[in-house]
Amino acid sequence: MTNEPIWLKSYPAGVPATIDPDQYRSLTQLLEESFERYAHRRAYACMDRFLTYRELDRHSRAMAAWLRQRGLGKGARVAIMMPNVLQYPIAVAAILRAGCTVVNVNPLYTPRELEHQLRDSGAEAIVLLENFADTLEKVLPRTAIRHVVVGSMGDMLGLAKGTLVNFVVRKLKKLVPAFSLPDAVPFRRMLAEGAGLTLQPVTLGHDDIAFLQYTGGTTGLSKGATLTHRNVIANVLQNDAWSVPALGDVAAGDGPVTVCALPLYHILALNACVLMGARWGAMNILIPNPRDMPGFVRELAKYRVNFFPGVNTLFNGLLNQPGLDQVDFSGLRITLGGGMAVQQVVNDRWLKLTGCPILEGYGLSETSPTATLCPPNLTTFTGTIGLPVPSTDVAIVDDDGRPVPLGQAGEIAIRGPQVMSGYWNRPDETAKVMTQAGFFKSGDIGIMDERGYVRIVDRKKDMILVSGFNVYPNEIEGVIAAHPGVLECACVGVPDAASGEAVKLFVVRKDPALTSAQLMDYCREQLTGYKKPKYIEFRDALPKTNVGKILRRELRDSALAA
Repeated sequence: MTNEPIWLKSYPAGVPATIDPDQYRSLTQLLEESFERYAHRRAYACMDRFLTYRELDRHSRAMAAWLRQRGLGKGARVAIMMPNVLQYPIAVAAILRAGCTVVNVNPLYTPRELEHQLRDSGAEAIVLLENFADTLEKVLPRTAIRHVVVGSMGDMLGLAKGTLVNFVVRKLKKLVPAFSLPDAVPFRRMLAEGAGLTLQPVTLGHDDIAFLQYTGGTTGLSKGATLTHRNVIANVLQNDAWSVPALGDVAAGDGPVTVCALPLYHILALNACVLMGARWGAMNILIPNPRDMPGFVRELAKYRVNFFPGVNTLFNGLLNQPGLDQVDFSGLRITLGGGMAVQQVVNDRWLKLTGCPILEGYGLSETSPTATLCPPNLTTFTGTIGLPVPSTDVAIVDDDGRPVPLGQAGEIAIRGPQVMSGYWNRPDETAKVMTQAGFFKSGDIGIMDERGYVRIVDRKKDMILVSGFNVYPNEIEGVIAAHPGVLECACVGVPDAASGEAVKLFVVRKDPALTSAQLMDYCREQLTGYKKPKYIEFRDALPKTNVGKILRRELRDSALAA
């Protein structure tokens, strides 16, 4: 299963055909070299507080020593459950420096979702914000968690500002539900205790596991993509090779200024901000709540940004926000659109306002994440996901795994050093997506043209893409089917102007009195926000095959025709 690398002729000047992941032994080496090289630079900005690379080095070293003293040795899984706050990059660096594995957790998970991820990963420790501690409390006894570190929004903002922010969050906005975790250690105390310890170096290699990045599964339960240090190093270097020629003197000077509005638990933000940021010595502007669009615009106005990764819904929301036209975008070199398709109308408005097109890329948790990118020297909208990045093979294959002719649709298959080693403790699921030749079968249907550009045309899977987040029908249906008033159900994705796609649920009632409002309330308890159905339709029966399998495509077609 090979394709000649026809895409190489379309590469921009200065972008190599291959990268060498062997230049770093581990992500820890990459981070520590950056801490030393860029010690004087600002690494992160959040709510007008700055964290330098020297401070990031000091705090993460203290936390790593603390983790080691608690018996969390090489390979131990440590979860992070936080929004984009200064504690997040400290925790990522610390966990890696301790030789442990990072398990990123969506902070808006329901207890059911959190319990599955903690149990499946075998996480022994968790670092979280107090805003979400009540969720942990509900599931803690049924997990392997032995150590809990609880932070607050104001922890890293200085005494005066931190006290004020915590008062507003806790008392005025009431964003911290009551919880009881008597053995939890406050984040600041953990740093203080760790500062008095010595961190013994941990020998790490390419095959050690850096991240368990959870993604949806055909069974309805999320599974962890096992990303090794080599996987992630390779993708950082692939993205770096692709981007640096466009960043030019910005990368060589004081370092780029990056907008980090996508959640850091998402693999795109984790790679683009925390890891590529370290590689570049960039200053990352952390946006804890990008849904606060007026506040987001005010933050953008404070900086001259150079690199802006996001999703279509984020850019569209900003473009419809008063005051964005007053932001100075003269330094913007790369706007990256991932997670979902970028709409041409959004790109055209963004280009007109900023002078910088939105470049689409494509990737998955299983590919660390980047597989393809549009060249940063493009000035027009292509509607494609671009070209395979350096050291990456992309094949378009039929159902038997054979390459199809150029211009013909088939499943997008990816091979490269960034492709995961497999799903955590799920050899059965790994076997479904990996070929003997080392290609990962994405489940997306695409076409490659004669220049090597790839366009997505459909999905082989029934996955729904809501604002760049994967939603798997099996999970939603499994949750809804457990409701006592439901006989059977199915869900599909339908077009949505705001989120790209939305979840539509079809239900056959067991209880004739069951209402949409009751089901929506149930979904709020069981599913995080982006997974909740936007529409519910009750039916007397669902369409099925002769063997009883529900025909989701028929339901999708009827929803589109309505």
